[in-house]
This record gives sequence, structure tokens and C-alpha cells, in this order.
Amino acid sequence: MKNRTYAVLPAILTVLPALAHAEGNVNDKALLQQAVNACPADRDYDTITVSFIGDVMLHQAQIDGAYRGNGTYDFSGYFSGITVDLDDADLAVANMEFTLAGEPYTGYPSFSAPDAYAEYMAECGVDIFLTANNHILDKGEKGLLRTLATYRRLEREFGIKMTGSAENADSSDANYPLLMNVDGLKIAIINFTYGTNAVPHKRWPGTNLTDRTEIGKALTKAENSGAGLTIALPHWGNEYETSHAPSQEELARWLAANGADLIVGSHPHVVQDTDMLEVTDAGGNPRKVPVIYSLGNAISNMSAANTQIGLLLNVHVARDCWGSVSDIIPEYVFLWSSLPGRLKDRHCTVKVKDYIGKEKYWRQPYEYRKMVNTYLNIKALTGIED
Repeated sequence: MKNRTYAVLPAILTVLPALAHAEGNVNDKALLQQAVNACPADRDYDTITVSFIGDVMLHQAQIDGAYRGNGTYDFSGYFSGITVDLDDADLAVANMEFTLAGEPYTGYPSFSAPDAYAEYMAECGVDIFLTANNHILDKGEKGLLRTLATYRRLEREFGIKMTGSAENADSSDANYPLLMNVDGLKIAIINFTYGTNAVPHKRWPGTNLTDRTEIGKALTKAENSGAGLTIALPHWGNEYETSHAPSQEELARWLAANGADLIVGSHPHVVQDTDMLEVTDAGGNPRKVPVIYSLGNAISNMSAANTQIGLLLNVHVARDCWGSVSDIIPEYVFLWSSLPGRLKDRHCTVKVKDYIGKEKYWRQPYEYRKMVNTYLNIKALTGIED
């Protein structure tokens, strides 16, 4: 992917002494190529997995269903069907589409979730919470500041990271992009949104917007930091449309041309189609950049057409023996967000394939049939193969 000259230095040091004694003229380019190709016996190819889930929602029915009295809330079971996947991933990312603004807790259209919801997500294995979305300012400046303070606390307690919003310009600069070191691979996370439902009165505290000047600076910082994988996570597109809009594709091509290696979108609340963009980097080298336009909902109380199905995206990042990224392979797992009393007592998200052919487990068989029909329909509309 990106040219990392320093990665071949150990090989050059190993090969040069032997080549120095070779007879005849030495071709510098050939010498360098032999050094690059000389992979030590003790170094193997390896793969890391970065997993993504889409819109994590908390509607009023979810809040009411999780209440256990005395101000306590229990969300256990929501993601029991995918907790192993999130926990096993080298890095797990979720779009948190609500504030943590404190009581009173409210659902649509102005979200404020109990802190226990984010704590539960951390316990499920989510490593990065995305906050750049249209609902992050639902409770105004005060609500955003409390949200950020809560995520800072969760970072201390659980080790999770948050990106997409910031208290001030300095904290934004330090966290945009968010840089993560995963098994020796530096990953840059760039999260931004088309806008917010509540209009901010000033820039900070605030969220990252789809400002190409600012995004360009973040992409440049990612490159200069030595990131081997740069992931753009835009909050974009038209709600409830299963095909991406031309504006999404145009922005995706710009992101890919300017250094993004992977693009994963959210916001439409339905799964959208995918693409593999072919771009050329500054050195004239061709690159292929996967684009997943929308993962759909991870969990919600929605039941409209196509809103209960979503994607768990497992991206397998292959590295060569020098640790440089050699391939990015998306794997798609369809999820179903079931409402209370239909599969289990409460809201839960399960893998569709885990329940295909198992209608007997459903308390309300019509939802089983809805799941199967939606699954087949979305696959036909988007062309996604799982």
C-alpha cells in the first residue's frame, strides 16, 4: 500500500555484505530489489482483523425495557450474539448515535442514553466509539461536554478510545486522526459527519464535519505519522436508501485519492451497496480502496423496511513479512436486530445465518420470515455476498 522505505533496512543490512563480494558491476536498483525480496526465515505473513458495526441506537422503548428500578439500567443480551466476534477482533469500532448527556434519558428525536449503555458496549469488546454523527449535539453544548467527559472516564476504566468530537481545538488536533497501534501496525481513524440536527453556536465544543480542508489535514497527518492503514468513517448519505448517492461516491473517490485505504460509512439506517475504487497514489502506483457505503443499524427499535438488518464488517488486513499492508479483505456478516418478544424477551442482535432454518426458536414466526425475506432482498439489492 504505502511506501515505507524504512521497513526494508534490516534486509538491506543482511544482504549487502554478501552482495558486496559479487563479481562484476553492481546495479543499485537490482541490489535494492534483492534486499526487499529477502524475507528472513523467522518472519511470516500475518493478518489483523478490524471489525465494525453500524448505528448503535437507543430509542425510548429500549430505555424503558432496560430499566431495572432505582435508576439502574441493564442492557445485557443486546449483543450476546456477536460479543465473541467483537472481543476476538484486534480492533472493534462502533458508531454511537446518541449522547451521554445525563437524565432525563430520552430517545428519538433527541437522544440521551444512560452511561450504562456505553459501559456495556465497552464490556462487549468495542475498542473505539465513533461520535461524529447528526445526533451528537442533541442536548446542546452541555450535553456534548458531558458525553465527552463520560467517554474520557471510560477510557480510564476500560481502555476504550473515542473519536469524532472534541472539547476544544487542542483536543481535536490531538485526536484527529485517532492513531492506534495494533500489533505493530499504526492505524489512523478519521471520523466526520455531514452535519448535526442541532445547529452549534460556536465551533468548540463540537464535532468533525465534512470539511475537505480539515479532512485533508487529517489525511496528511496520518501519512506523516507513518500510518500503514488509514480508515475514513464518514456519517453520510440518504436515510433508508439502499443504493449510495452520487455525492457519496464522489467524496469516496476524493478520500481514496488523498490517502484513505478503507472507507466505512454510517447514517442511512439501512445497508447500502459496496464498491472497490481504483486510484493512483502520488507515486503513480495503483491502489484498490474498499468502500462500504452504509453498515445499517447494529441495534435499534426500528421496524420499517430494511431497518432491522445490518452488517458486522470484518476487515482482514494482510501484512507482508516486513509488516507493510499487502491486502485489505472485507468479510460481511449480516445481522438482525430483533424486537422484544419476537426472538427473546428483549432487544437483541443476532447473526442471520445462525438462525436460518430455525424458525422454531422464534416466538413470533412472522419476524423469522421477515428476517429471511429482508436478508435475501438486501443481498439482491446491494450485491453483497456473505
